Amino acid sequence: MTSEVDETPGTSEALGYEQARDELIEVVRRLEAGGTTLEESLALWERGEELAKVCRRWLEGARARLDAALAEEAAEDGGEDEDAG
Repeated sequence: MTSEVDETPGTSEALGYEQARDELIEVVRRLEAGGTTLEESLALWERGEELAKVCRRWLEGARARLDAALAEEAAEDGGEDEDAG
């Protein structure tokens, strides 16, 4: 049985959120199904950890962009800093 885990360094960085999430779902599914060798299971687990980090970075980036947009909108509407008062 060959492993379908992509272990090429740096490839996770180019993944979009949806791609990383979908691959992570598949990794979890394969781990839960069992039937893999210990080595394959470890490789899947490591890939899953990497994919989870990619998803976390995307979500943190989205949160930062939303916060920045909301702060900009508040500054334009209020003309004052939220901390002033």
